[in-house]
Amino acid sequence: MAIERTLSIIKPDAVAKNVIGKIYSRFESNGLKIVAAKLAWLSPQEAGAFYAVHKERPFFNDLVSFMISGPVMIQVLEGEGAIAKNRELMGATDPKKAEPGTIRADFAESIDANAVHGSDGEDTAKVEIAFFFPAMSVYAGR
Repeated sequence: MAIERTLSIIKPDAVAKNVIGKIYSRFESNGLKIVAAKLAWLSPQEAGAFYAVHKERPFFNDLVSFMISGPVMIQVLEGEGAIAKNRELMGATDPKKAEPGTIRADFAESIDANAVHGSDGEDTAKVEIAFFFPAMSVYAGR
């Protein structure tokens, strides 16, 4: 399996619960390395631009409102099959349908306040990483 990078966001609900460290522990214990990270409070413009792909969807305004409701922790994860691995760790979007032991099953409260975001594919990951991190901000290794 190839070494990949993916974007991960710990959303305002999980940041407010003070579970960043618990979520980071899951990434690291499952072979994902954090190669860039920052805490940010997104503006309406930033959240709207990031989620622009959903602009025509009925949940768009609620999503943007939620994402600007508090700080978020944004990170780039790297590892073998990082995109699929992170999606597996996150669990189903609806925490009621998420497998026990996944991040959403353990830390999310609803389909809207679902604790984390993760890129859904290689092309999306590249775009999402570039949105938050210029190339110089991501650890390149030695």
